[in-house]
Amino acid sequence: MNRTKNTIIDAFWLLLEEKPYNKITVKDIVNRCQMNRNTFYYHFHDIPELLQTAVKNDADYIIHNYGKADTPLECITCLIEYCTNRKKAILHIYRSLFREYFLNELERIAMYIVTQYIDTVRVDYPLPPEDKVLLTRFYKCMFTGICIDWFNDGMRYDLAHYVDRIGILFQGAPEQAYQISIQSVSEQH
Repeated sequence: MNRTKNTIIDAFWLLLEEKPYNKITVKDIVNRCQMNRNTFYYHFHDIPELLQTAVKNDADYIIHNYGKADTPLECITCLIEYCTNRKKAILHIYRSLFREYFLNELERIAMYIVTQYIDTVRVDYPLPPEDKVLLTRFYKCMFTGICIDWFNDGMRYDLAHYVDRIGILFQGAPEQAYQISIQSVSEQH
């Protein structure tokens, strides 16, 4: 991605830290970047396209850099840190008309990370396809549900602590699900 486009995206994130999405104008963005409107429109058709690009780029970054984890709950740690560092911006997007797009990207991150985990956790004993889909969807929903609850609460509680505690309470659950799945298949044959 070119430097000018990145400058616009960075300015947009900074503005989202200062005010709600629906209060940000192209004029605000170009003033922050010290460029003209034509430069903005060369790179983006409008602010919604800028929002989609910014969120997608960050989702891609999270997937690329933090997409593998040893446990399903470790998967959420990078997202907690990312969201905490951009708390106001994330909440402004979450509370905007573009909430659905944001949630779709959150789900894409969750699906990727969970799929990577399930594909690598027990390579020696592949899960039956039906159970693999079931476990993937379960952990994706758990992942996104925890995040949505946190966003709905204004990101006020310590989600990292909750995730650590859930990890303790559900320790061994993924491996147990694998064993039950494999055992039930072998009993059927």
